[in-house]
Amino acid sequence: MTVADLDIEVIQKDIKNIHLAVYPPIGRVRIAAPLEVNTETIRLFILSKLPWIRRQQRKFANQNRQTLRQYVNRETHYYLGRKYLLRVHETNHPYRYPKVVLKTKTYIDLYVKENTSIEQKANLMKEWYREELKKILVEYIVKWEKILNVKANVANVKSMKTKWGSCNTDKGTILFNLELAKKPLSCIEYVVAHELVHLIERLHNDNFRAYLDKHLPNWKQIKSELNLHTTAHIDWDGVK
Repeated sequence: MTVADLDIEVIQKDIKNIHLAVYPPIGRVRIAAPLEVNTETIRLFILSKLPWIRRQQRKFANQNRQTLRQYVNRETHYYLGRKYLLRVHETNHPYRYPKVVLKTKTYIDLYVKENTSIEQKANLMKEWYREELKKILVEYIVKWEKILNVKANVANVKSMKTKWGSCNTDKGTILFNLELAKKPLSCIEYVVAHELVHLIERLHNDNFRAYLDKHLPNWKQIKSELNLHTTAHIDWDGVK
């Protein structure tokens, strides 16, 4: 469907409400609507949401996005909101590879075997980010479980296309985007708080926002920082 020069992907299925989403990296718009909703109602709904859609698309357009990483010396990589230069050490010493080491405020050291492929280097960095992020998440989850008097049954890290986190309120399962490892600690804490509040309030309604206002008063500012912070180059059709 095309509305106001916007191409909209429309899917109708067995749901109760209309759901609107704008996806990175270029601001693709998708509508999911109940089966019984007619085309004109969907069109009017989109028109009512045009200002919001445009704002989301501008956010994606304004994001600083890294080019595809090659994992070579002096290439820029981010960790906890800070920019580092990569140093690649190729060695056949069995006790020195494969591993990632962060000991300075300037460099991330990547130790690999000679002739290691770009894909293998990328996977090694990804697993390092995953393990580091898990350590940080554990601390924030414990903190916010106490603050909100809730309990998450499972918390995992995975690459996600469109969300920083998600919460299955029925199962008490929370997923966090692997890319959070590259964001400032305040942003990581905000996402933890956000997802744990969903264990109290499923919807993004006034009640949900009231919990964040009470326990994390500057959450709106942090959210803006999170969405505008430098974002990695991601193959959005192939992320797993």
